[in-house]
Amino acid sequence: MRKLLWLAVVLLLSGCMVGPDYIRPEIDSPQNWTISYDAAANLADTAWWEQFGDAALNDLVATAVKQNLDLQIATARVDRYLGQLRTSRAEAFPQIGATGGISNQQDTKNGLTPPGDSYKYYQANLNISWELDLWGRIRRANEAARAELLASEEGRRAVLLTLVSNVASNYLNLRGLDQQLLIALETEKNYADSLRIFQLRHDHGTVSQVELSQVESQYESARQAIPQIEAQIAFQEHLLSLLLGVNPETIPRGLNFDAIITPEIPAGLPSSLLARRPDILQAEQSLVAANARIGVARSLYFPDVSLTGLLGVASVHTDDLFKGDSEVWQASGNLLAPIFTFGSIAGRVQVSEAMQREALFNYEQVIRNAFREVEDALTSTFKGRELLASQNRQVHVLETYARLARLQYEAGTTSYLQVLDANRTLFSGQLARAQSQAATLAAVVDVYRAMGGGWVTVAEDLSGMMKSGN
Repeated sequence: MRKLLWLAVVLLLSGCMVGPDYIRPEIDSPQNWTISYDAAANLADTAWWEQFGDAALNDLVATAVKQNLDLQIATARVDRYLGQLRTSRAEAFPQIGATGGISNQQDTKNGLTPPGDSYKYYQANLNISWELDLWGRIRRANEAARAELLASEEGRRAVLLTLVSNVASNYLNLRGLDQQLLIALETEKNYADSLRIFQLRHDHGTVSQVELSQVESQYESARQAIPQIEAQIAFQEHLLSLLLGVNPETIPRGLNFDAIITPEIPAGLPSSLLARRPDILQAEQSLVAANARIGVARSLYFPDVSLTGLLGVASVHTDDLFKGDSEVWQASGNLLAPIFTFGSIAGRVQVSEAMQREALFNYEQVIRNAFREVEDALTSTFKGRELLASQNRQVHVLETYARLARLQYEAGTTSYLQVLDANRTLFSGQLARAQSQAATLAAVVDVYRAMGGGWVTVAEDLSGMMKSGN
């Protein structure tokens, strides 16, 4: 039996591995992005959400990474693949088990020899089985399992990246809606004051019913905007509550909206930063796993060689069970080779090769999409700031327009229609500016979301997550 074991070791060490070895595909990528910010600071690896200067946002991010259910699901998935890797690794080693039993037996009376009395039979055995990985099936399977574990870990990090980005962008959207509500409430109050004045003037016959109706229409227009914005605020709070892993509740606010800082964009963003994006790393590990599965499928063409052994004791008397004459042993080698499978193995190989091509195309698609997302985010940030600067100038002009129109009306040189148009345009301009402020802040979040980067590790530290071993 010892010679058989040594032979098995020699065969195992000299065994080959069928199937292709993994080689990372070459991807044509830009060296940098079409929009650059030479004066910006490099913040790609920092806790960028802290750059907004809002303590409430920092607390929300910390809560989300601890309680979000999607993140917990992804973490559990990593543990599942870790268990699969351990199972795969175990196949490379001898499997050892033990059996024992006692039986009461009576031989047949119709046998070739006269039957004796009934007797008890005692046995205890140690069983060993070992599949020799001559063709690399187990090693390829282990390679695939390890890649799947790494892919699941990157999948968890991708969930974390998306979670933190969504919490930040939705919080900023919420604060933008808060600002719009303040504008609507202030406008409604001003219009209510105007309506009271015009009602008194109408009662004293100094203004017509037409002018009073115009003021009433203006007031109701402002009032209609309030419940619409309040509903959007409620929906945004419900969404943030889901991200935080809690039932719908009121979301705490921090700084005034105008006091929130707009972080700088990292300077000279090289495309190599994208190599750290979890979704790209996940797609590549899925490709590694699919590549290894080709070897697993091709190994089915070759014989399956295994060794089995048994060592134990057996006796009809317990007193003799562990004496030398009670020893029993068995050693055997088994070979199972396919002869006619009628295309079954070929079909499996074809499936594995097709899955490898699918994983390769998906890997390339994920990278192309990453390039697009970065370009879109940088463009939105750059153009959003241009738009916001223009809207700031427009609101300033509209405020002047509204003030002059009212003065001219009071002087009797223009009709109230001019005042109505000026107020309506100013109200719309103020709401549009608040929307652009929130969109510009959210675009900065999208830059950090698209770049991935080392900040994902910073976010992990907030929840004390430990990386799964392999």
